[in-house]
Amino acid sequence: MIESALENLFQQYLTAFKHYDLTKLKQCYQLPCVLHTPDKVAYLADDRAFEQEFLAIFTMLQQAKVSDINMTKATYSKSVNKAVDVCISWVFIDENGEVFADFCAFYHITKIVEEFKIISVVSHELSNSIALAENITAQLSKLK
Repeated sequence: MIESALENLFQQYLTAFKHYDLTKLKQCYQLPCVLHTPDKVAYLADDRAFEQEFLAIFTMLQQAKVSDINMTKATYSKSVNKAVDVCISWVFIDENGEVFADFCAFYHITKIVEEFKIISVVSHELSNSIALAENITAQLSKLK
């Protein structure tokens, strides 16, 4: 059940990123949430902050002419409460087939009214990716 719910969450997440769909992406998050990148920490307290942050990310991806986004590894571990940790390795490909970015992201997810929602994302260099207890087996990267 958890694996299926996580697959659904990240299918929506990946599809939202591939189509620059802010509304669908926001449905994946519980606000407030926190985004940690090597460059900064963003506390997204409300819809306005969320939209500003992700519009900036979408603009950067569009300017880089990112044409595909793939998950190369996705694993998770559940805890005794309603929290789940997910580690995903990402590769962003530009229109020339070159790697624009590759990194891993650790997602802290909680269950809210029968739905999993992201409350924190920490991004690191790909070399920091770790395999958690269970695999997320869906063919998520094949979504268009």
